[in-house]
Amino acid sequence: MITIVDYGVGNLRSIHKAIEFVGGNAVVTSDAGVIEEADAIVLPGVGAFKPAMDRLKSFEKLIKDANVPVMGICLGMQLFATESEEGGLYEGLDVIPGRVVKFPADVGKIPHMGWNQIKIHVEHPLLEGVKDGSYVYFVHSYHMKTDSEHVLSTTDYGIEFVSAVFRDNFVGFQFHPEKSGREGLKIIKNFVKLAGK
Repeated sequence: MITIVDYGVGNLRSIHKAIEFVGGNAVVTSDAGVIEEADAIVLPGVGAFKPAMDRLKSFEKLIKDANVPVMGICLGMQLFATESEEGGLYEGLDVIPGRVVKFPADVGKIPHMGWNQIKIHVEHPLLEGVKDGSYVYFVHSYHMKTDSEHVLSTTDYGIEFVSAVFRDNFVGFQFHPEKSGREGLKIIKNFVKLAGK
């Protein structure tokens, strides 16, 4: 079973529906016991970093110690970072070293919202079948800076920013695979395959 962690941050229904659409079994839960038994974990999220991190505290160790695939989406990916500058300077899960920063004011309209292309840097099981240059859907004002060894894809929006990250069993997407049409569903299907469910 794929566990979607409910820590009070929106956008749970669309990822749940997308997982089931591609043939996966998923449950939305805030039960630590269920999360601990998961075959894979999804950390969704829309909103601000600090309130999300505060709500996630009770699951922090479970997620960091997980030996199953863990996928972070949008804010969920940003929570993987060491720290974030959103609203101050706050600690993240620190499973992927990096810092979350705001787009510079001169890049254009913020938030970065709508369809944009990804440039794939390395092969990864979750991107199997996804074409380099695919258009995916974004809604965000902050992005994550990390070492090149953890960069899965980048995207241009006035600057080149990291749109997907990975380290060990953790993979994060700044965009929303569940809102990214056919290419996004490929990512979710690959995640279901990785979970074995």
